[in-house]
Amino acid sequence: MPSRHRVLLPELRRGLYRWRVPRWRMAGLLCAVLVIVLLPYLATRTSHTDAMEAGDLVTHSSEVKSLTYRIAYVTRSSEAAAYRLLEGDKEPSLADSARQAGNDVPALLGQLSEMTRDNATQQAAIGALGNVVNGRLALLEQALARIQHGDHAGAAAALHDAGTLFRMDQQIETVVRNEGSLLMERRAHARRSAFQSALVLTITSVAQILLLSIIVFVSERQIARRMRAETRESQAVHRSQMIVQAVREPIALLNAQLRTLLVNTAFSELYGLPQDEQREQRALQEVGEGAWTDGALLQRLHDVLLHDRELWDYEVVQRTVGGIDRHVMVNARRLQQHEGDEPVLLLTVSDVTARALVEQQVKELNRQLEGKVEQISDVNRELEAFSYSVSHDLRAPLRHIAGFTGKLKRHLEEHLDGTAAHYLDVIATSSTRMAQLIDDLLVFSRLGRGALRLQGVDMQSLVDEARALAESEAGERKIEWTVGALPIVIGDENMLRTVWQNLIGNAVKYTGRREVAQIAIGVERDRDGEYVFTVADNGAGFNMEYAGKLFGVFQRLHRASEFPGNGIGLANVRRIVARHGGRVWAEAEPERGASFHFSLPATELAEARTTRRLS
Repeated sequence: MPSRHRVLLPELRRGLYRWRVPRWRMAGLLCAVLVIVLLPYLATRTSHTDAMEAGDLVTHSSEVKSLTYRIAYVTRSSEAAAYRLLEGDKEPSLADSARQAGNDVPALLGQLSEMTRDNATQQAAIGALGNVVNGRLALLEQALARIQHGDHAGAAAALHDAGTLFRMDQQIETVVRNEGSLLMERRAHARRSAFQSALVLTITSVAQILLLSIIVFVSERQIARRMRAETRESQAVHRSQMIVQAVREPIALLNAQLRTLLVNTAFSELYGLPQDEQREQRALQEVGEGAWTDGALLQRLHDVLLHDRELWDYEVVQRTVGGIDRHVMVNARRLQQHEGDEPVLLLTVSDVTARALVEQQVKELNRQLEGKVEQISDVNRELEAFSYSVSHDLRAPLRHIAGFTGKLKRHLEEHLDGTAAHYLDVIATSSTRMAQLIDDLLVFSRLGRGALRLQGVDMQSLVDEARALAESEAGERKIEWTVGALPIVIGDENMLRTVWQNLIGNAVKYTGRREVAQIAIGVERDRDGEYVFTVADNGAGFNMEYAGKLFGVFQRLHRASEFPGNGIGLANVRRIVARHGGRVWAEAEPERGASFHFSLPATELAEARTTRRLS
């Protein structure tokens, strides 16, 4: 599947951004809710309990005081009734009133003692009160008994002793005062409890407000994040849709039943779908004019969906819009949207019709090329036969001419005049020159046909070798050499040796008229990274108008009488350099020397070897 479609895959997945609250945030929110609910409840319950307890204590103290006063009241009321009986009052209820204290007070004292059981001070005061009250009740009983027997004097003395010996005002006051002090303490405690309850409620309210503020802030922040995320997601979906629609390669999204969920404009244009039906679900088999009826292709698409496989570069010929048959390559990949959702199929189509036509043309050209190669092979075989013929058939007559010319000269030696001898010398020289030309042509032919034996070639050593050969042929001539550091290149060593021997030999030859010959050899790197070698001299030079003929076969710019040679050396140089992927050219001025340049490609291996040698 093309790489640009893989970039679109994340945005083509249909699931929108789902907001998930992190677990720690959810736990914090639940804790905050519990605190908001439970804290007021606990504070209110504690306050209510304290208030109820304080109220109960106040009521308890009031009941204790009331009960104490009731004991005093009942006791004095019974004594008053006894005094009235002593004075002769005949009211029927006075006897019962006089005995009421004896009936009620013990129970009241017991109740009072029970109510103050948790207070030792009150227990002591109530015990003293009970002793006094019991003493008065005992004297009251005596007085009532004497009144019954008519002993009014004894009854009066008993009542007087009860009021004198057993005064209960102090004990009543002590009980009431103790309960009052306790009541004040309880009221103070109730006030403190109320204050604490109010404080707790205030703190609880502040905590509620703070927690609610935090919840609102976090909620608003999360909502804002979610809205921004949804906005970004919406923008991303919109961008992805724009990208999908803008892509010039047909794209379609299919469901498990191979019905179109989404197609882009290129898909619609290729298969002739109206623009308003791009989002309508249509069976893939109904798209185009029978373009998707290939059973094998449909089965492969089903396999992609069922087994999560990928379909790569499935080539098929389809009938597209306008009834045109096109070569297309189909790629398909399953996309899983979300857990539980039905997987979908991403389908891309690449129109490779042009490539198929080109491949067909290439095959045809290859077929034609094979024919040309066969023809060239035939021509080469003919050239080989011609070279063999030139090498053997032409040399035999030349040898005969040269041989019989020598014999004729020796046979007629006594009868030859100067003219005849000159004619015979010209015939012998011409036959020798023709034999040399034949040898040069054979060398030139072999240079174009032989296979290159590529290896690392040290150009420095080849130059030194060619220089030594040229100096041996120059005799006693004075030559000044300037040779720079030369690299190692990849090439045929024997052929490159021929190049240097020709160029350096020409430099030595064409500086023959100079008293001191100056020859410079160097190398540079051009913009393309190639090596450019140069052989410059201060020799005869030449007119640049004729530079185009310089590298032709048997082309010479000087007469043979001035400088010997056959005019094929530079042609060999050009052919060798061309076979190595380089070029050759020259620059010169008449009588001011010439510079011959040739270039060779630089390779990494040759550069590495050159670097090691120079270091």
